[in-house]
Amino acid sequence: MYIHILGVCGTFMAGIAVLAKQLGHDVSGSDENVYPPMSDQLIEQGILLKNGYSPENLVPKPDLVIIGNALSRGNSEVEAVLNLGLPYNSGAQWLAENVLRDKWVLGVAGTHGKTTTSSMLAWILEKQGFNPSFLIGGIPLNFGISARLTDSNFFVIEADEYDAAFFDKRSKFVHYRPRTIILNNLEYDHADIFPDLAAIQKQFHHLIRTVPSEGLLIVPEGDIALDETFALGCWTPVMYTGIHGQADWNADLLSTEGSHFSVFFDHERQGDVTWTLTGDHNVRNALSAIAAARHVGILPSDAIAALSEFQSVKRRMEVIASKDNVTLYDDFAHHPTAIATTLQGLREQVGDLRIIAIVEPRSNTMRLGVHQHTLAASLRAADIAIIYQPESQSALTLAANTVVYQTLPDIVARFRSEKEQGCHVVLMSNGSFSGLKEQLIDELMR
Repeated sequence: MYIHILGVCGTFMAGIAVLAKQLGHDVSGSDENVYPPMSDQLIEQGILLKNGYSPENLVPKPDLVIIGNALSRGNSEVEAVLNLGLPYNSGAQWLAENVLRDKWVLGVAGTHGKTTTSSMLAWILEKQGFNPSFLIGGIPLNFGISARLTDSNFFVIEADEYDAAFFDKRSKFVHYRPRTIILNNLEYDHADIFPDLAAIQKQFHHLIRTVPSEGLLIVPEGDIALDETFALGCWTPVMYTGIHGQADWNADLLSTEGSHFSVFFDHERQGDVTWTLTGDHNVRNALSAIAAARHVGILPSDAIAALSEFQSVKRRMEVIASKDNVTLYDDFAHHPTAIATTLQGLREQVGDLRIIAIVEPRSNTMRLGVHQHTLAASLRAADIAIIYQPESQSALTLAANTVVYQTLPDIVARFRSEKEQGCHVVLMSNGSFSGLKEQLIDELMR
């Protein structure tokens, strides 16, 4: 079968393309912005990429078109699909019907931490010989690819609450029917499709309805939004995670930055995690992954041992360059809570050394100005916060440590003036940042 994918460079749709290719289909895809890391992965998999949307991309005629949720009516290629009467589907539904059926699905949902936690869980299963299939919204460094298909009965998936397609406004995760589900947290996000938090909670409630009574829900203690969602109905056992608390799964921090901690289950110590990751958020992610692995039969001690070899995910505080006393990081954080926790984790790691955060408010939620009043507060752990904001975007609330630049050359010039003093510089964007990463690396290496 020849499958053509619209929006193929999105993290989810790129994974769909890889899985379709591994099923033996001929696969091509088009996207408005063909850029790494997903474009590199797709080319390595032998998937033909077409830059831009056009009816010509549908020649030769595909047997099936999978349409990403970033596409809508009015797009020239979407209109051609409809006018030609081509069979089409959403990525989530195609995945459910062609891959997930008869699998033990382990899902990871929530506003933050889905990619990292999914990667941890897949790695734990891999180390224990489960050879899991997976689809993750990033590239785990332990695997070097965002999706793969094996003959394993287990499938790990990053379960996103974004809508499935312009013709299916349900959250993607409603299609997956997981047996084990991690709900990391719940905050307001995706303002382009959800009017308020209650609308997101409704979708999470729909997800909870699909988990069997013999399944397992893993959630953090004290998350009010999730507690309110469970109050709408829950038919599945729930296990809670926490730090220095009384949850089913608990962590005692042995270092302030989160690189060393003890794991407890039912108040009994299971072992200690020592790794390169930092931040309380990653400690919570680890507890959830260990709990999910236990649900499929992996001893906590074995899961803990696997995490000592976990290498994180591409673009999750990934060191991209280092010279003299300057280190550059690339990070995907784009929601104020994720920005705050990431910077706080770095602060606890580097102490009094200077931190410069360079942020591109690129997500639909940020562009709509929903978080403009909380963005400044999320940057408190940085000594200098630089926000890239072209004139077309709305004004932001600024703090004393924050400066706004409208062009990338201005940001590069500021970096040039700061680098001599030494600093840790974190680029935070859920896009390519218009090539700023490469420009800063070039400036640093001169």
